[in-house]
Amino acid sequence: MNKKFLLALLLSGSVLLSCVDNSHKDTEANAKVEAEQSKENTNTFVETFGDLQILRYEVPGWEELSLKEQKLVYYLAEAGMHGRDIIWDQNYRHNLAIRHALENIYTNFDGDKSTEDWKNFEVYLKRVWFSNGIHHHYSASKIKPDFNQEYLNELLESTNTELDQAIVEVIFNDEDSKRTNLSKDADIVLHSAVNYYGEDVTEAEAIAFYDAIKTDAKRPFEKGLNSKLVKENGKLVEKVWKSGGMYGEAIDKVIEWLEKAIEVAENQEQVDALELLIEYYKTGDLETWDKYAIAWLKAEGNIDWHNGFIEVYNDPKGHKGAYESVVQIKDFDMSSKMDVLSKEAQWFEDNSPLQEEHKKESVTGVSYKTVVVASEAGDSSPSTPIGVNLPNNNWIRQEHGSKSVSLGNIIDAYSHAGGSERIKEFAYSDEEAELSIKYGEIADNLHTALHEVVGHASGQINEGVGTPRETLRSYASTIEEGRADLFGLYYLYDSKLQELGLVDDWEKVGKAAYNDYIRNGLMTQLVRIDLGDDIEEAHMRNRQWVSKWAYENGKEDNVIEKVVEDGKTYFVIRDYDKLRELFGQLLRETQRMTSEGDYQAAKNLVEDYGVTVDQDIHKEVLERNSKFKSAPYSGFVNPYIEPITDDEGEITGFELVQPKDFAEQMLEYAKRYSNLPIEN
Repeated sequence: MNKKFLLALLLSGSVLLSCVDNSHKDTEANAKVEAEQSKENTNTFVETFGDLQILRYEVPGWEELSLKEQKLVYYLAEAGMHGRDIIWDQNYRHNLAIRHALENIYTNFDGDKSTEDWKNFEVYLKRVWFSNGIHHHYSASKIKPDFNQEYLNELLESTNTELDQAIVEVIFNDEDSKRTNLSKDADIVLHSAVNYYGEDVTEAEAIAFYDAIKTDAKRPFEKGLNSKLVKENGKLVEKVWKSGGMYGEAIDKVIEWLEKAIEVAENQEQVDALELLIEYYKTGDLETWDKYAIAWLKAEGNIDWHNGFIEVYNDPKGHKGAYESVVQIKDFDMSSKMDVLSKEAQWFEDNSPLQEEHKKESVTGVSYKTVVVASEAGDSSPSTPIGVNLPNNNWIRQEHGSKSVSLGNIIDAYSHAGGSERIKEFAYSDEEAELSIKYGEIADNLHTALHEVVGHASGQINEGVGTPRETLRSYASTIEEGRADLFGLYYLYDSKLQELGLVDDWEKVGKAAYNDYIRNGLMTQLVRIDLGDDIEEAHMRNRQWVSKWAYENGKEDNVIEKVVEDGKTYFVIRDYDKLRELFGQLLRETQRMTSEGDYQAAKNLVEDYGVTVDQDIHKEVLERNSKFKSAPYSGFVNPYIEPITDDEGEITGFELVQPKDFAEQMLEYAKRYSNLPIEN
C-alpha cells in the first residue's frame, strides 16, 4: 500500500500538515477562528487530547447502494474489525494486557474523577487507544503517562484489576522504549519492542534465517510476511499467523465474516478473490497470498476492500506485515476525472529522468480511483492513510499491475477540520501563503495521485537483483516512499497536468506544491517529534532527506535560500525550474539504488540527510507552533453499520450511526471484537 503519506497514505503527512497545521499568527485571532471552525465542523470534529484530534467521516453514496451491496460492505467491515486485536499484539507483546487493565479501570473506577491524575489517566488511555498500543503511532516512542506508578497501582487496587507488576513498571521505565528502532547504532531487531520477533532474536539471526529461504528469483513471495520469528529449543522457527496457528482465534472470526461476504459478492471475480483470501488465512501459505493478490486485482465492482498482513513499516527488517482492513465504495464522479492519470502512466514513465535501463517498457494495469471509505480497522484505524496502492509485491505489480485509490471522504474530512493561519506563520511571504491556501489542496491531491499511480508503479529492478527489502534492508521503506514522492514532485511542475485538464494553472499549482513540500520537510513536520529526537519514521525521514538534499545541492545556485528575519527562519525557493531539475536528479539516483540494490548509497543518503535534526530549527519550530491549538495528528472514529432485521432475523436494511465520542467507540469495540487472549 505504501501508505500514510500517510499517512498516506499517500502523502498523509503532507495533507495533515497542510490542513491540520494551519493556524494563526496571534493567539487571539487563532482562538476566534478556531471557535468559528468548531461551529462549522460539528459533524466532523469529535475531540482533542494530547497531540491528537479525533474526527468523523461521512459515507456519501451509501443510500444509493442496493441491499446486497450494503450487506457486502457490512460483512467485509465485520471481517476487518474481528482482527482488531491482532495489530495490538503485533505492536507490543504486553499491549493487550495493558489495554484490558486500563479499560477495566476506566469503566469501574468510582473514585474522584476531578483530579489532575484521573484526567491524565483518561488522556493516556485515549492515546494508547489511538496508537493501538503504548508506543506512539507515528514516532514509535513509548507514550509517557503524566501520572506516576503509585497512582496507577491505586487504580488497579481500587477496581480489582490485575496487571503484572513487571508490566506496570514497563509503562513507566525506559524498557522497550521504541516500537521500531532504526538507529544505525542499534541491533534493530533486538532493540525494537515490536512483537514480530522473539525477545532474544538478533538482527544477524533474522537476516541469516530469511536469506536461507529460497524463492523463485523472478516471482518471489514475501518472505516472513505473516509470522513471528522465535527461538524454540535454540532453533529459529516461525509462528505463522493463520487459523489454528498464532492469532488463530481472531483469524477464524475474520474467515467467518469473509464467508458471509462471498454469499453477496457482486461477481465471480470477487468470489474467486475472497475464496483465495480465506484459503490463505487457513493455510498461511504465502504463494496463496500472491494468488489472492492477482485475483483481487481482477475483482472490480462498486465495493472493494483490502484485508490482511500488508504494510511492513513497523518491522525493522521490512518482512512482517501489519494487520489492516479498509472497506470502500467507488466514487464514480471523481474516479472518472482521475482516470486520465492511469491512461497516461506510460507517458510519465517514458518522459521521466530515470536511466533508460531502469524504465518499464510497459506500465501494466495501473488504475486510480477515488473511493468512499465505509470502515477501517487494524493498522488503518484510528490513524488512516489518504491513499492506497496495492499489492506490494513488485513482481505482481510489474506483471499484473496495481490498484491505486484516493480515500476521498477521508481527505474531505481532513479539509473540513483545518484552518489556514499556520501556513502564514511558516510561509515567508504573503504570496507564498496565498499560493498554498488557494492551490495547496489540489496540489496535495495531485501529489497523492502521482505518487501512487506513476510513482510506485514506475521503474524496474535489474535482473538478478533481489527485492528492496533484501538489498536496501532497513532503508527500503523510506527510499521507496521518497522515490515515489520525487516522481510526483517532478511532474507537479509540468505543463502536462494542464494539458490533461487536471489543473487550471500548472505553474501556480506546482509552486504551491514545492513550497509546501520544502517547508514541511525542513521545518513544520518537526512538530511531530520531541526536541532532541532523531527522525525514525520512514515517511518523515524521506520528506527530510528529499528536502535537505535539494537544499544542500542547490546552494551554489541559490535554488533554496535560508532566510532569517525577526528571529524566524524560512526556506524560500528562488528557482523553481532548477529545483525541479534537482528533484529529477535525485529521482534518477534513488531509482538507480533500487534497481541495482545499492545498500551503501541508500544508507548514506538517509543517514546524511534524513535522520539528524537541526536542533536550533527544531526548537524554533516548536516555539512558533506552540500558540496554535490544533493538534499535529488526526484520526477517525468509524460510523457503526447497524443492521435492521425483520421478525425472522433477516437483514432488511442498515443504519449508519456516528459514535458520540472516541471512548464510547473504543469500549464498544472491546466488547464486540476482543477475540485474542492477553498473551499470544
